[in-house]
Amino acid sequence: MQSTPAASPVFAEPTPLGLLGLAVGCAALVPIALGLTLEPAALATAAWFCLLFGGGGQLLAGAMALANKNLLGGTLFTTFAFNWVMNWWALDQLAQGKAPDPTVVCAVDVCFLVIFVVLTYAFGFYGKLLFLFLADIDLLFVFRIANEALHTRAFALPVAACTMALAAVSLYIAFALLVNPAAGRPVFPMPGPLFTPRPPPQPPTS
Repeated sequence: MQSTPAASPVFAEPTPLGLLGLAVGCAALVPIALGLTLEPAALATAAWFCLLFGGGGQLLAGAMALANKNLLGGTLFTTFAFNWVMNWWALDQLAQGKAPDPTVVCAVDVCFLVIFVVLTYAFGFYGKLLFLFLADIDLLFVFRIANEALHTRAFALPVAACTMALAAVSLYIAFALLVNPAAGRPVFPMPGPLFTPRPPPQPPTS
C-alpha cells in the first residue's frame, strides 16, 4: 500500500501488521454476524479482539505508514482503526444490554461509505487485489446501511459473507507481502494495478 516511495523509511513495511490485525478482528465478528452466538460473553470476547487487533493493530500500522510517508496506506489504516474502536464499544454496550443509537450509526456509516469509495478508486492505481479489498469494504457498508435504514436483518448474511471475504483477502495480501520477498518468488501472486495513472504533462518544446 505504498502511495509514494520513501527514500529512507523509518519502519519496515507495516501493511502486513495492519492486514493481519484486520483479519483477526473480522474472524471474531464472523460467529456473531452469522447469528451462531449472540450471548453476552461472545459479544464481550469479540469486542476485545476488535479493540486489540482491529483497532490497535491497524492504528499502529497506520502510524508507522504515515511515518514512512505513505499517505494513502497510513490514512486508510488509521481511519479504519478508529472504526474498529467503535466496533469494540458497540459490542461492549450490546454485551451489557445497551444498543448504540441506530440513526447516528447509520449516518456515520454513510460517511464511511463515501470515504471508502474514494479510497477504492485511489488504490486501484496500486493493485487489483487492493481494489478488491476496498470494494469488499464498500459492499459491507452498503449492506450495513441497508440493515440500519430499513430496520431489518435481511442483509445479515451478506454482511457476514463480506466480513469473511475481507478476512480472506487481508490474509492473502499480508502473506504475499511477507512470504514472497523471503521466498524470492511469487508464492502468493499479486496482480498489477487496475488503473494506469495519467502521465505528467510534457514541457513545451521550442
